[in-house]
Amino acid sequence: MTTPDNISRPYYLKKIEPFARQNLIKVLTGQRRVGKSFLLRQLMDNFARQDPGANIIFVDKEKYAFDPIRTYADLVEHCQARIVADRDNYIFIDEVQDVQDFEKALRHLYALPRVDLYCSGSNANMLSGELATTLSGRYVELKVFSLSYKEFLDFHRLPDAKDSLDRYLRVGGLPYLVHLRPDEEVVFEYLRNIASTIIYKDIIKRNNIRNFSFLENLVAYLALNTGNLISAKKISDFLKSQNLKMSPQIVIDYLGSLRDAFLVHKVQRSDLHGKQRFAQNEKYYFEDIGLKNVLAGIDNFQINQVLENVVFNHLLMLGYEISVGISGDKEIDFVCSKPGKKLYVQVAYLLSDPKVMEREFGNLAALKDNYPKLVISLDDYAPNNVQGIKHLHLRKFLLNFEEHA
Repeated sequence: MTTPDNISRPYYLKKIEPFARQNLIKVLTGQRRVGKSFLLRQLMDNFARQDPGANIIFVDKEKYAFDPIRTYADLVEHCQARIVADRDNYIFIDEVQDVQDFEKALRHLYALPRVDLYCSGSNANMLSGELATTLSGRYVELKVFSLSYKEFLDFHRLPDAKDSLDRYLRVGGLPYLVHLRPDEEVVFEYLRNIASTIIYKDIIKRNNIRNFSFLENLVAYLALNTGNLISAKKISDFLKSQNLKMSPQIVIDYLGSLRDAFLVHKVQRSDLHGKQRFAQNEKYYFEDIGLKNVLAGIDNFQINQVLENVVFNHLLMLGYEISVGISGDKEIDFVCSKPGKKLYVQVAYLLSDPKVMEREFGNLAALKDNYPKLVISLDDYAPNNVQGIKHLHLRKFLLNFEEHA
């Protein structure tokens, strides 16, 4: 059976490389099971090859053997007992947020001579509050996402073809899928288990949430309404119709917990003319499209939502800050910005309907600036360029757009 053990993820290794052996804590963040542990192990292997005398210390908080490491003092004691004074020491700590007051341990280990420190975490809050205060200027965050389409093809040894894209849109990009039979029943059972682990371990347990039923209904609601405008009040009103009474503020708090676990990403709307950001009616997209599909129910596969989510994920991986653009009564799916670049993107399933063509290209054409504008769809034979606006098939976009960004 194909295994990913010898498959590199060069996009991330390239991002990490400039900070290797630098006096900075390297923090890999992202949703559970997107491959952070895999990247740490690849780094360990690389350092072992490059420096045969290197001393490598690995703490995996997901393994029972490391369960006794519960506090920062335990972590310091464990690592310090294994540091070799006259050698380069590389310390890797997986799921560091499971150690109480871990930032104190990182501060201590960071200050030791000949120590290069790497860690991973599955909660966005680990980089706020005490960590940001304690380690300000001493760490760099590297965000890890589930497999891109190109990585999916590499991992599964598939050609770029319609069937391969269809499979990616159904099952998503969690790396462990490569170990499973390409049987959707098996794959979806695995994805359901991962979703449950994230919800109960990273959200319910970490945030002491008591209303399990409400949270499950909230997650299902987001999965069924991916890419739709959502407000806390709208969700609260919907749940009331289901005999679940929750105030908008509690909804906001629960949505924050879902984002902290990297299960979903929030995208705000912005006025393209007044530069104003709207505080209500955001959109939510899932980190992994396979999890979105199983949480919505495999009988509720909605291709328009899936396409929009996949395009959003790819733009996010490329480092863009993304908002939904509002221009008068027109909406731009994604307004994407990063230093020196800006891009407008519309996503459609098919462009065969003239009304769809007019909406997707017309909304972009109405923007009177010179930034690149792009329409992405599944059309094989749509025009490549309309009024100076480029069209790309989804596969071409996922494989070639800013490949080296």
